[in-house]
Amino acid sequence: MQLPKITVVTASYNQARFIGETLESVWRSGYPNLEHIVVDGGSSDGSVCIIRSYADRLSWWVSEPDGGHTQGLIKGFSRATGDILCWLNSDDLFEPWTLREVGHFFLAHPEVRAAYGDATWIDPEGRRVRPKKEHSFNRFIWTYAHNFIPQPSTFWRRDLYLEVGGLNPDFELAMDADLWSRFADVTPLVHVPRLWSRMRLYPQQRNQRFRARSNHEDLMVRRRWIGAEGRLSCRAKYFLAKGMRVGWKLCTQCYW
Repeated sequence: MQLPKITVVTASYNQARFIGETLESVWRSGYPNLEHIVVDGGSSDGSVCIIRSYADRLSWWVSEPDGGHTQGLIKGFSRATGDILCWLNSDDLFEPWTLREVGHFFLAHPEVRAAYGDATWIDPEGRRVRPKKEHSFNRFIWTYAHNFIPQPSTFWRRDLYLEVGGLNPDFELAMDADLWSRFADVTPLVHVPRLWSRMRLYPQQRNQRFRARSNHEDLMVRRRWIGAEGRLSCRAKYFLAKGMRVGWKLCTQCYW
């Protein structure tokens, strides 16, 4: 049986330092049914020359000013024709086996609409910092502790993305948490205990540079589920959720 078509969207802006390695990580798996879309926001650092050199492997690409990272992703997904969708930021990487494992997983589990794997934190030079091994999805922990789902290790069916209305352009940093929240409203989020990505951790990374805005957007997402719950109650549940998460990760050997 033919493997499902996977669409990978990469949105980028002035990431010449990393984007070549990111693009290579998508293709080195040799996945036979791949659609790769790159949306560059009008970079001026040499990124366009790098992207252009790979143009023959891309299904579509563009470099032009846009309204930011989320708008770039929305533009890319509007052209997606794959059965399975995902995005890979231009400073992150897939493991060599990722797309093949994802394709076989969704083929073998037609009932699953969204799945996430594990990840590895790496530094700017690509050296391993620490693992990000996760546990099964739990809405209480996710809401009151933090969004623990590794974005580049997350894949979903196209019909699910369309059903929930896709990415929300109101979110520039917590757009993944917002999307996962709406996914979880209509379908289970399935954890696959396999390393599927490497996420780069460095001071210039967007969520690090704009931490205050990221936290504000994250709270907006959680408030939809928490509602008008009081501060003390939320704080108490935070410690409970944190304890549950640590205990779960210890029991499932996620810390080593």
